[in-house]
Amino acid sequence: MSSTAVVEVRTAIEKMAPQFKAALPSHVPVERFVRTTLTAVQTNPQLMQADRRTLFAAATKAAQMGLMPDGREGAIVTFKDQAQWMPMVAGIMKLVRNSGEISTWSVQAVYENDSFDFCLGDDEHITHKPTLASRGKMIAVYSIVTMKDGEKSREVMSVEDVEAIRRRSRSGQSGPWVTDFAEMAKKTVVRRHAKRLPLSTDIDGVIREDDDLFMPPATETAPAQQEAPEPAAKRPSRLQRVVEAAPSEPAQAQGDNVIEMPQTDAPQTDAPQTDDSPI
Repeated sequence: MSSTAVVEVRTAIEKMAPQFKAALPSHVPVERFVRTTLTAVQTNPQLMQADRRTLFAAATKAAQMGLMPDGREGAIVTFKDQAQWMPMVAGIMKLVRNSGEISTWSVQAVYENDSFDFCLGDDEHITHKPTLASRGKMIAVYSIVTMKDGEKSREVMSVEDVEAIRRRSRSGQSGPWVTDFAEMAKKTVVRRHAKRLPLSTDIDGVIREDDDLFMPPATETAPAQQEAPEPAAKRPSRLQRVVEAAPSEPAQAQGDNVIEMPQTDAPQTDAPQTDDSPI
């Protein structure tokens, strides 16, 4: 990417400061938002090559949510040549906390050398004691929500469950899925858990908007197998017509040996078919 392009994008984002300020919550300084956005763009060559209009639209959407595109609260990612805004787990939880609908929300990753136990049924519980060193591979993620009335809600997903979601994701082979798998795994369990929580329309909308990038639309999933078109009826060959017209049998009605042709406006005649007719 040429230095000229970098300067152009930087200048354009700085000029958008008034638009960002109008969209941002009052407690978020526009200078900080612009600085964070510039850092995100300049450190990701793919964003410099993305369609500029989608890049600026993604930054504006981040401002509207009041989240920073810092890779923690959210990230601007690319899909093909389009830039898109993707809130991360810290950003989603920030929005939930600000809404005041939930008392606490804890999301953690579990590794193979941790002490971990969970139970479903009448006496649900999760017990997790992380190992401080040499934790090994990630094996699960979980989410615990405490409601305002003290009721708790839990969600646990294995890494295999997360990988199944990743394989179906439009962005599964790039961006945060590659650079920050643990954060994306946490986000996956948050998204699943959120569907069972009494969230406001705004928060629910944020999560559902993210579905377009997180999971492909129905038309972009495994292509539906199209039914094979029925083979066109074979028209008799010239040789076959000659055989059929042979006088070995009593003459048949003219209609018995007529080759079906597409209907045209020309009037039908009783003249027999010849080799000059189309096949």
